[in-house]
Amino acid sequence: MIQVTGLTRRYGSALAVSDLSFSVKEGEIVGFLGPNGAGKSTTMNMLTGCLRPTAGIVRLGGYDIDTDADQARKMIGYLPENPPLYPDMTVDEYLGFVYQLKKCKLPQEEHLEQVCTMSGLSDVRGRIIRNLSKGYRQRVGLAQALIGDPKVLILDEPTVGLDPKQIIEIRETIRSLGQKHTVILSSHILPEVQAVCDRIIVIHHGKIVADGTSAELANRLEGAEQLDMTIEGDAEAVLSTLRAVPGVSDAVVMHADGKKSVYRITAEKDGDIRHDVFDALSQNRMPILSMQQVELSLEDIFLELTEADPTEPETVSDAQDAPKPKRRLFGRKRGDNK
Repeated sequence: MIQVTGLTRRYGSALAVSDLSFSVKEGEIVGFLGPNGAGKSTTMNMLTGCLRPTAGIVRLGGYDIDTDADQARKMIGYLPENPPLYPDMTVDEYLGFVYQLKKCKLPQEEHLEQVCTMSGLSDVRGRIIRNLSKGYRQRVGLAQALIGDPKVLILDEPTVGLDPKQIIEIRETIRSLGQKHTVILSSHILPEVQAVCDRIIVIHHGKIVADGTSAELANRLEGAEQLDMTIEGDAEAVLSTLRAVPGVSDAVVMHADGKKSVYRITAEKDGDIRHDVFDALSQNRMPILSMQQVELSLEDIFLELTEADPTEPETVSDAQDAPKPKRRLFGRKRGDNK
């Protein structure tokens, strides 16, 4: 549905976006992540045709955004970070104006009612936009992007200004939109991207530094396996036992509580030490009260990727044989989504 090849944008001598190439399949929800100044908004503006690239090609449904602009733009619904609303209009007046502006052919009353329902605006359609909260103004921006039932939705920070309940509702809306729309979502809220998106593209200094699912990105960065274990027994004796297990490269006490302590055990690369650790502790009568694998959170992944040197952009598939960065000594336990 979306094909981007060699996309580049310069501002004078400054290179904002450098040779981006990626594709997005129909019905896929893709998250764009990157620190401030990474080139996310510049990329969004080029994808929508609001900004002409210095070099490169953007195709939407086979239409070139530069040479077939009218056809390509009919396929796009765009929500910028700050929606361009007319504050003196009511919600209905504004959406009717956008309907006419887009030359929409769908039945107007029925279509706008559907759009307002999807955006959570049904109760405020007669209110003046100026008097709406920031969260509701953001919803109006989402509604205008949905007018015309575009095949591609490009959403730049869609939950800015929303309260927690509204954020959950918008997330559910975006997930449902993915059933019949292709969605590109830019956000600084990492849990939001993880909760909504099928795939994540991370950009840094205008280059793609990673492209894949959150699990694929974690696998790319993970080196040695780590376990957090609560074990009963003398701490020094337990540490001595753990460090003697073949394949264990390190063991440290994370927290001590009387007769039991929490330990972090690090295995050698690509090693699975769980059976050997269990056997060693059982033989020494050191009861295991809990055992959990430690995995990288999306925050950890983001920090690793954006602290790395982006001079050689690569996708997950390109990086399988590349040296893996040293893993951080912190992470999130598997199954913990908070």
